[in-house]
Amino acid sequence: MSGHSRWAGIKHKKGALDAKRGKVFTRIVRELSIAAKTGGGVPENNPRLRKAIDDAKAANMPGDNVKKAIQRGTGELPGITYEEVSYEGYGPGGASVILTGTTDNKNRTISEIRKIFTSHGGNLGESGCVAWMFQTKGLIRVEKEMWTDEETLMTVALDAGAEDIKSDDDAVFEVLIAPAHFEKVKAAVEAAKIPMAQAEVTMLPSSVVSLSGGPATQMEALLEDLENHDDVKDVFTNGEFSGE
Repeated sequence: MSGHSRWAGIKHKKGALDAKRGKVFTRIVRELSIAAKTGGGVPENNPRLRKAIDDAKAANMPGDNVKKAIQRGTGELPGITYEEVSYEGYGPGGASVILTGTTDNKNRTISEIRKIFTSHGGNLGESGCVAWMFQTKGLIRVEKEMWTDEETLMTVALDAGAEDIKSDDDAVFEVLIAPAHFEKVKAAVEAAKIPMAQAEVTMLPSSVVSLSGGPATQMEALLEDLENHDDVKDVFTNGEFSGE
């Protein structure tokens, strides 16, 4: 067990607007199609597709919608072709931002994303300008109020291939995993009936930029507008909000 975790709250979670069913369905449909396009339409052989199907079930998406989205991805049905995109830039106060998404028109999307950055005191950068500050990691979070047996969690996770386990002061355990081992560790934690508050492959920064006052307010607005854009799937930042 290594020291205090800095990662809780690093990834700015989607806000209330993202709970609107139509927007959630749109993002899941795109993810289903791309997952099927890149890895095939058989969930047993495609971890990304399995995750997308799980998300669809959690959102109560009708099974017919799921089936059609997968078939469009595999080419069995005609439909819009989506591409994956990622953008990097800087927000107020010098915090770094990476976002991923899907689009059927790259020129339109990049123009709209650039406008969002500019309108909130940030700027869209070149590919690679901030990616070096982040590592792709599997992350499992276990809330201590739901699970207090630290020793069992460590044994299960580390034996399955986890890299490290960090402990927030009193709220959560965080299991860090190389992406290649994420599914195996997740399955082991599930088999041990350890409740997971979060389980995903995410991007973690090597350092953080503390934001407060005006820059923090601007950054919150930037992140919210980015996350509410239809083409955006995930937003990551090394901005850490301090103060009120």
